[in-house]
Amino acid sequence: MSDEAELRRLRAQVAELQAPKQRWKSALSAVLITVACILAPLSIVSSWASSIIGDTNRYVAMVGPLPANPDVQAAIANRTAQAVSQHIDVNSLLQQVAPTDRPRLDAALGKLSGPIDNAITSFVQKQTQTVVASSWFQSFWQDANRRIHATVVKALTGQGGGAVQLTQNSVVIDLAPVIDQVKQRLVSNGMTIAGKIPEIHTNFTVVDAQNIGKAKTGFRLLQVVGNWLPVIGVLLAVAGVWLARRWRRAAVAAAFGIAAGALVLGIGLSIFRVIYLDKLPADVNQDAAKAIYDQLVLFLRTAVRSVVVLGVAVGLGFWLTGNGTRAARISGVFTAGIDATRGALENAGLKLGPVGPFVHRYRRWITWIVLGAGALTMALWSYPTGWVVFWLVVIVLFVLAVVRFLDEEAPPSATPQALEGS
Repeated sequence: MSDEAELRRLRAQVAELQAPKQRWKSALSAVLITVACILAPLSIVSSWASSIIGDTNRYVAMVGPLPANPDVQAAIANRTAQAVSQHIDVNSLLQQVAPTDRPRLDAALGKLSGPIDNAITSFVQKQTQTVVASSWFQSFWQDANRRIHATVVKALTGQGGGAVQLTQNSVVIDLAPVIDQVKQRLVSNGMTIAGKIPEIHTNFTVVDAQNIGKAKTGFRLLQVVGNWLPVIGVLLAVAGVWLARRWRRAAVAAAFGIAAGALVLGIGLSIFRVIYLDKLPADVNQDAAKAIYDQLVLFLRTAVRSVVVLGVAVGLGFWLTGNGTRAARISGVFTAGIDATRGALENAGLKLGPVGPFVHRYRRWITWIVLGAGALTMALWSYPTGWVVFWLVVIVLFVLAVVRFLDEEAPPSATPQALEGS
């Protein structure tokens, strides 16, 4: 047997001995990466829930814009006006109007057409709409939500109490302060009989769901998990990549898988929106319910976009730096463009001097420092949006392109033979 044949035989034996170990590592790597991808949507939800629970400003920023929505304004105004109108008995209350007040009341109602019942209802509706659209209501909404943030958390955990409470599978807000403001406005506009209306407590439903009990259970679990679930998911993905035989391919799969998991969550939010609206009672304002749902999940959708953008960017980065034919062709185009630009500038008189050799020598370290700075910025950014992630990726790519532009080998030093020949 020749030495070459013996070498092939020994290599085959080594490969057979290593095969079970490699298969075990590959299987475990696939499991870890799969679990990380499954945890991606749950991590986004847990991080979102944790931010809403622990950050009052974040909560107010989420619900604060709701009263500026015309559909929400109309729903609140209708609910408030109905509560006020139900407590106005026209026949009995008109008898209590003082003679001196009757001209003012006639003047206030005289411009409205139809029976006096319709006139009073229209007048109350108009004044209520004015109150809801006022800056007072905006301030009331903002201040009230700051004060009741703790109560909102209790409502979501099933304990309730205060201005926001959980009642019959619904999170509701007591509109008594708004009704009181409407009563004051009615009195100031001539309808003094409104001052005789007793204190009214009526609720405006923010969330209405038949399965809110299950949601509360999941919410408690997310409270416990909090921001740890994203960390666990990332660590599982890193471990899976580290165990993989072809780590770069595994990194691409993990990045795109996490992005796909986030995308599934985004699609699920849209599907649940349709189901949620379909399950609402017939008397609920659908347009207002749509606006409320969209506002409540706004930050969640923003997080979904951020993870999708980041996952795609990381996946493309690992793919383009690989040894694949297509990846090498695409990255070669960019490299050739950078080299051509540097060559043109050098012909125009640009000299890199000692910078080029320095960058060439420490290029690997510089690259990792740039990537680490980008990752650290992402980690320290409180609530990155999709655009924040996009521009951060663009900046990192630009800096890496500059590093590639500055990368230049040192010119060969003159040898003694060359000096003697000269």
